[in-house]
Amino acid sequence: MSQTPLILWFRRDLRLDDHPMLSAAAATRRPLLPVFIADRSVTEIGAAARWRWGEAVESFAERLKGQGSRLILRKGAALPVLLSLAEEVGAGAVWWTRLYDPFSRERDADIKETLKSKGLEARSFHGHTLAEPWEIATGQGDPYKVYTPFWKALSARGVDEALPAPKALRAPGTWPGSEDLAAWKLGAAMNRGAPVLARYAVVGEEAARKRLDSFLKSKVEGYREDRDFPALEAVSGLSENLTYGEIGPRRIWHAALPLAGDGATHFRKELVWRDFAHHLMLHFPHLLDANWRPEWDDFAWKTDNADAERWRRGLTGEPIVDAGLRQMFVTGTMHNRVRMIVASYLTKHLMTHWKVGLDWFADCLTDWDPASNAMGWQWVAGSGPDAAPYFRVFNPGTQAEKFDGKGTYRKTFIAELSRKPGPEALAYFEAVPRSWGLDPSKAYPERMVDLAQGRERALAAYAALKKT
Repeated sequence: MSQTPLILWFRRDLRLDDHPMLSAAAATRRPLLPVFIADRSVTEIGAAARWRWGEAVESFAERLKGQGSRLILRKGAALPVLLSLAEEVGAGAVWWTRLYDPFSRERDADIKETLKSKGLEARSFHGHTLAEPWEIATGQGDPYKVYTPFWKALSARGVDEALPAPKALRAPGTWPGSEDLAAWKLGAAMNRGAPVLARYAVVGEEAARKRLDSFLKSKVEGYREDRDFPALEAVSGLSENLTYGEIGPRRIWHAALPLAGDGATHFRKELVWRDFAHHLMLHFPHLLDANWRPEWDDFAWKTDNADAERWRRGLTGEPIVDAGLRQMFVTGTMHNRVRMIVASYLTKHLMTHWKVGLDWFADCLTDWDPASNAMGWQWVAGSGPDAAPYFRVFNPGTQAEKFDGKGTYRKTFIAELSRKPGPEALAYFEAVPRSWGLDPSKAYPERMVDLAQGRERALAAYAALKKT
C-alpha cells in the first residue's frame, strides 16, 4: 500500500455512488486528496449554472465530511493549481473523470502530458455518460448522426453496472489549506435572483437519489404520455443533478431497466438522447457554435435584436412562450415541450438565430449542458443533425391548447393572466433585474407577430435557401 497521496480532481462528478474514479482510488488504499478547482470552466459559464455549481460543491463537501474526508478548494488555471498542490502534499498521481466538450478535452490533454513529463501519474476515467462517446459506432466504424440507430446500438451493447459508493476514503496525514467557497461569489451574477432559484433547486447526491426513487415509484408508468403536459409533475427533474454529477447516469439506467412498460423505456431513451448529444459533440465539436449543416450559414436569420430582447424578458404576448421563459428565470429549468415551443418561436416566428437563444439558455438554466443545449437548439431550428424539418413550425397557440388546455401552466408563471397570481408568477418580478422595469400590475402585452404570417415568412425564407 503506497503512502503517496493521490489527488482526485472533481469536476462534474460530485457524488460518491456510481463513481468509477473514486471507487478505483479507494481500492488503492492510498491517502486521497479530493480537490475542486474553479478555473475558466466554472467562472466563465452562465450566471444560473455558476450559482448552481457552487451549491453542488458545498453539498458535496459536506458529503465528503461524512466520510471522514474533505474537499480542498482552489481557484485558478487547473494545471498550475494541480502542479502546486502535488508539490505541496507530495502527491504521486492526479485522477479525474473525463468530459467531452472541446475546452475540457484540450485542457485535460495538456494537463495529462505535463503531469507525466514531471513524473506524476495522470489518469482519467469514464463516468459522465452511459457509454464513452467513441464506443458507439456504425458498422463502418463511423460516428452516428441519427438518434434511432444510436439508441439501438447503445441498448444492444448494454450499460455497465453502477458501482456502489466506497465504504471508506483514506485521509492524508495532513490536509493542505483550502479556499473559502463563499469568497468565490459564484452566485454574484444572479444578484437578487439567487434566493429565488434556491427555492426550486434540488441539490446534492442524497436529494438526487430521492428524486429518482420518487419518480420511478409514482410517475414513470405514465411518463411517455404525460411528459408533454407542462402543468403535470410528470418528469424526473434529474437533468439538474446529472449536470453536476450528483447522480450517475448508469445508476439511473439500471434503476429503470427492470421496470416494464413504455414509460420506463421512453425514460431510458431520454438518457440515451443525452449520450447522443455528447457523442456528436465529441466527434463534431462545431455543433456548439456553428450550423451543423453548412447550407444554413446562408439562411436569413437575424442576429440579436429588439424582438429577441422582448423574447428574453417573457413579453412576446404568446402566453406559453412567455410562461416558459419566466419558468426558466424563476426555477432555472424549463419543461422540455415548452423548450421546443420557445425555441421554435424565436428561430422561426421571430427569424432570430438559434445562437441567440442558446446563449440565453446557457445564462439562465441550472441544468445547462453544452451538448444538450446545442443539440436541442439546432434540432428545433432545423440546422442540426437528425433535426426536425424546417417546415415544422410549432404554433404556440395550438400547442397551448393541446398540452395546456386549461391554461394551468400559463397562469402559474404569468401574473398578468390571473386575478390572484401565485408565488411562481410573482417570483419572476422578484428575480428579474430592476432595470427591466417590470410590474405584475401592468397589462399583458399584445402579440409581437401574427402566428400565421410569421410561419409563412419563415417558410418563404426556407424556400429561398433551398433555391441557392
